[in-house]
Amino acid sequence: MDWTDRHCRYLHRLISKDVLLYTEMVTAPALIHGDADRLLEFNDLEHPIALQLGGSNPNQLAQATRMGCDAGYDEININIGCPSDRVQSGRFGACLMKEPDLVAECVRAMTDASTGAEITVKCRIGVDDQEPHEILPKFIEKVSNSGVNSFTIHARKAWLSGLSPKQNRDIPPLDYELVHKIKKSRPDLEIILNGGLQTFSDAVKQINRGLDGVMIGRVAYHNPMEILAYADTLFGHDTPSKTPSNIVREMLPYIQSHLDLGGRINQITRHMLGLFAGQIGARIWKRTLSEEAHIKGAGIDVIERALTATLRLQSVAQDG
Repeated sequence: MDWTDRHCRYLHRLISKDVLLYTEMVTAPALIHGDADRLLEFNDLEHPIALQLGGSNPNQLAQATRMGCDAGYDEININIGCPSDRVQSGRFGACLMKEPDLVAECVRAMTDASTGAEITVKCRIGVDDQEPHEILPKFIEKVSNSGVNSFTIHARKAWLSGLSPKQNRDIPPLDYELVHKIKKSRPDLEIILNGGLQTFSDAVKQINRGLDGVMIGRVAYHNPMEILAYADTLFGHDTPSKTPSNIVREMLPYIQSHLDLGGRINQITRHMLGLFAGQIGARIWKRTLSEEAHIKGAGIDVIERALTATLRLQSVAQDG
């Protein structure tokens, strides 16, 4: 949430043609009662794209699913993994790991309402004092019987009190073996691993052990070239030839269009700060955008200056 907006997804799609991109989580009531056109907006270039929903009311989730299908999403995902207090107060997210019957009812309503989009589930391995090896197989069994065939499993428990959402992404220990055990026991299901993956080779290792895929969030955001630039090789494409500077130049028409419609450049450049992560010039690229893109009236020239300075440093390093 607050990260994978439409500008972020457009950038990521330029880097990878084939990965599945996810929206920020949006609650079903927000879609039904809020600005649905804005919340559902995406560029056709973003396909394949999944809409991630939060909620626990089957009727509301069915209505939100129909809205997502009408908007053209390829997948509708229900989030049973977010541990924030705000999410818990709305009775959705990770707290629903304790209510598999309700989750199954929600999934059935979404499946019945879908007019083409695949319905999927993102969950944890358990919450609080639950024993994951006992409850996760039962949860998967119950929910899959309601018509869903794809589960993305964040391989950590969530603690609904005592840990912040950030701590819940890092402190509870990972249990990849349990996720692999689920896949072996249910080869008929698509099982995708989430949590703690730091490199492309980490992702490949888990997939090669028999999983159907991996979901990567923070690393793909902060260092997109590390993950996304190589992901398409898993789909049979050649090793990527695009460089960060190629991606920047491809973004310029999109950014100019956004500015012409009255948008601000930092609404997009904030997602581009990690393009040169780990490379010479990364610091000046990030610093220039961070210091100048927020200034009122900032335009494309900010990006051009940042790119020129970055490439100059890289050229000097190569000559040296």
